[in-house]
Amino acid sequence: MKALVYQGPGKITLQDRPKPEISAPTDAIVRVLKTTLCGTDLHIVKGDVPSCTPGRILGHEGVGVVEAVGPAVTAFKKGDHVLISCVSSCGKCAYCRKQMYSHCTTGGWILGNTIDGTQAEFVRTPYADNSLYPIPNGADEEALVMLSDILPTGFECGVLNGQIQPGATVAIVGSGPIGLAALLTAQFFSPAEIIMVDLDDNRLAIAKTFGATQVVNSTDGKAVEAVMKLTENRGVDTAIEAVGIPATFEMCEKIVAAGGHIANIGVHGKKVDLHLETLWDRNISITTRLVDTATIPMLFKTVQAKKINPTLLITHHFTLDAILEAYETFGNAAKTKALKVIVTMA
Repeated sequence: MKALVYQGPGKITLQDRPKPEISAPTDAIVRVLKTTLCGTDLHIVKGDVPSCTPGRILGHEGVGVVEAVGPAVTAFKKGDHVLISCVSSCGKCAYCRKQMYSHCTTGGWILGNTIDGTQAEFVRTPYADNSLYPIPNGADEEALVMLSDILPTGFECGVLNGQIQPGATVAIVGSGPIGLAALLTAQFFSPAEIIMVDLDDNRLAIAKTFGATQVVNSTDGKAVEAVMKLTENRGVDTAIEAVGIPATFEMCEKIVAAGGHIANIGVHGKKVDLHLETLWDRNISITTRLVDTATIPMLFKTVQAKKINPTLLITHHFTLDAILEAYETFGNAAKTKALKVIVTMA
């Protein structure tokens, strides 16, 4: 089969690899129909994720058709149309019992990280009964690819951890795909203001169409002053960090209001300073999280009911043969105006 393989920092190649086989009774083999690229994949390629070693097939999102199942799989059979969760859950360990599936002792975020992932024609999915979701006939596959990771990540790590309330003021620092996913799902809770901060005017314009009430271009280095002016120098109730670099997290520290929340989503590959000299008396909460995908069933229903439309995030389409071009496009989003890209196997 064809697969996109990480070869070390800065190096990826499309290779022929053996088709995966069942290796545990709870496994399923899924023929991938559509997948996508994630900002985390870019972090891996940069060398920010040491758990992902050279030779790994990347990718942790997608939809497909079950090709084979292990003898312990009871919820799925060959031919079933499925959504692949980015997190694999045994369902039995202490973390899974607390719905902290990302910290499953034998699973978690392993696809495209410590085991081969979905940017290939076939993928082995561990703990299939807990890590796949059935897709009904007629469902929009491309919309559902966004449920593998990006929508639950924005919702769980940003919106829920940020404890957004009706009437609150929210700032989302980073108007890329994950920030926009947080923007879409933040509106479930009817905040009064959602301020999007980014360097890219195109992404900020898109954020306005998605429901942002205010946008701030941070190119001039004065984003903090702009956000404070918009909030009458009070700051924001929730500041969501959706980039993963020191400057954006420190911006969140400066714009959060007393009693507010900083919710980190970004994947950080470098140390960030925590300015307790200014925050120690501010009654703020700081949360970190890796997506658990516990909200996929709820988000599935909202998409099916057309309460949100995740296809708005999709800007480009590629075939697997052109996946290196897809990475180039996705990695140069300021130039290409890319948000999410869909990669189709055929």
